[in-house]
Amino acid sequence: MNEQELIRRLENLRIEHRDLDAAIAALTASGTGDQLQLMRLKKRKLAIRDQIFMIEDNLLPDIIA
Repeated sequence: MNEQELIRRLENLRIEHRDLDAAIAALTASGTGDQLQLMRLKKRKLAIRDQIFMIEDNLLPDIIA
């Protein structure tokens, strides 16, 4: 992937991460949320966060102090 594709992918992942955060909050606030569904959403959110960190690491150059 080139840099522009990585930036687009990063933006999409950040949007999905925010959407999952909102879904988790709504499910928790409703009080009738399915615990299995909640765990799956949280697991997906963590996986997306890991992908975001990997892409950001690839985009930012290593700086040797």
